[in-house]
Amino acid sequence: METKLTLRLNDNVIERAKIYAKSHRISLSKMIESYLDSLTREKNKDRKVPITPLVESLSGVIKLPSDFDYKKEYADYLTVKYK
Repeated sequence: METKLTLRLNDNVIERAKIYAKSHRISLSKMIESYLDSLTREKNKDRKVPITPLVESLSGVIKLPSDFDYKKEYADYLTVKYK
């Protein structure tokens, strides 16, 4: 169920938020919903460093094999980059 919510915010904050949302291809409503959800979710209370809504939304996007060695891949990347 979705419910409309009216907020009173500073005009400058709203404009910056709109620009941010547009540049990240997300609606302002969805951005605020994700932020409020991340603040109020029970699992976040035990974390020392909170995960941002954007990072959390990307979780699970890439499926890697169980034997994927990310350290080796990163080392290979750095070797090529700094040759």
